[in-house]
Amino acid sequence: MTRFRRESRRQVVYDVLLFVVLAIFVAAMGPDPFGDPAAFGMVTVPRWGLAAAAVLVGRPYPLAALVLLLPLGPWQFSEGFATVDLSWLLPRRNVKILPLLATSPFIVWYAYLTGRRMARVWPALLAFCLIAVVGVAVVLARGGDLALWVSMITAVLGTYVVPHLFGVLRRKLLQQRAQARTSAEAQARLRERARIAREMHDSLGHDLALIAVRAAGLELAPGLAPAQVKAAGELRLAAADATERLRQIIGLLREDSDAAPLAPVGEDVPELVRRAADSGMSITLDLGPGPVPGLARAVVQEGLTNAAKHAPGAAVEVSVSPHRVRVRNGPPRSRPTARSGGLGLTGLRERVRLAGGTLSAGPVGDGFELTVSLPREGEADPR
Repeated sequence: MTRFRRESRRQVVYDVLLFVVLAIFVAAMGPDPFGDPAAFGMVTVPRWGLAAAAVLVGRPYPLAALVLLLPLGPWQFSEGFATVDLSWLLPRRNVKILPLLATSPFIVWYAYLTGRRMARVWPALLAFCLIAVVGVAVVLARGGDLALWVSMITAVLGTYVVPHLFGVLRRKLLQQRAQARTSAEAQARLRERARIAREMHDSLGHDLALIAVRAAGLELAPGLAPAQVKAAGELRLAAADATERLRQIIGLLREDSDAAPLAPVGEDVPELVRRAADSGMSITLDLGPGPVPGLARAVVQEGLTNAAKHAPGAAVEVSVSPHRVRVRNGPPRSRPTARSGGLGLTGLRERVRLAGGTLSAGPVGDGFELTVSLPREGEADPR
């Protein structure tokens, strides 16, 4: 019985009003209660019982309500949506197309709900077979006139089949909409995961590169015992290996199609340069007047990381202006231990592209230069 309980007072009020309106329409179809009370009690009161049962089960089981309302279906063929003249084919002129009764709108509604809510096909197929049998029996009981067959077929199609198909179509559309929403949410989660992976790659890779720089400085420091020099070299190699493993792991989480930009943190550039200098890198910073671009930190971090990994001991020049960020390093002073992954530059290139800028990276003289140019406010996107 819990299935027939309404979830809210609103549903109770809705179903009570539905039954009242349906009862009025049913009464209008039957005998006059004042002129013939006995006939009213024998015809209309049982119909009220069917209507009450249909409303009771109609919310959880619309197909059951549709079957319960079968005796109140459009089987009289006296009134119709249209009347046609088939005298060229039949002796009858006034043939009703899509016969209607007072209860037809309620039957149409439950037929629609059946298609809207039921995913299984075979219960609805059985019910429609029963409806067809009832329609055939009504026609045969009235003599099997061809006009009756026309009225019955249009009644079944218009009152039962077409509303049911509309319900099925509505259910399919809602399912597709839900699937599209679920897919969009999944894509958003993947993009966020890739964004976090890119941030981890850039930040942790930079920190590991600075560790390698410190270890390289220890290797060259005077006064260390051979064991200490060896330990510093092993630390430098371990940092390089950790950077490579990080690149491989993060690469599994990244998406080439992802390009969600990180939040602007350009004001952190001086702190980033200071940390790298404290690690032993030789850096000069030229911070021009005006606002620092939001991508400046990402560009400088990528440039310093690459310089630390691929040009150990090289002098690095960092130049930042409102519309241009450049990181240039000289030749390495010791043999690089890191392998080129390319993920950092790839992600940075896409972020710059979305910002409407351009990125160039490549050898310059005996060193390497990374330059990002950003459009001025109001300029067209160069893409």
